[in-house]
Amino acid sequence: MFAFPALYEGFGLPLVEAMACGVPVIASNTSSVPEVVGDAALLVPPTRPEAFAEAILRLRTDLDLRRTMIEKRVRRAACFGWDKAAGAVLECLLKAADEKRPDKGRA
Repeated sequence: MFAFPALYEGFGLPLVEAMACGVPVIASNTSSVPEVVGDAALLVPPTRPEAFAEAILRLRTDLDLRRTMIEKRVRRAACFGWDKAAGAVLECLLKAADEKRPDKGRA
């Protein structure tokens, strides 16, 4: 499993990498982390080490939960990728360029 007790995270690339590998993830419930992992991780407060310990024990002993979380992680990780990121950036750039066209709005 992968534990990610970050107090602040801009995106969380290690989370996506762990999910792509099918590794169960325990992560902070703060910052951008919940948005990145969706329902594919156990989320706990980063300032409570005992919460991380409980989540680790839970994943270690509950095989059904671990299996379910692994399945969710692989699906969630598929939402991210360099092709998708590049496509989203390209779409934004094309939209911005279209809005800046001098003939925009003329009939």
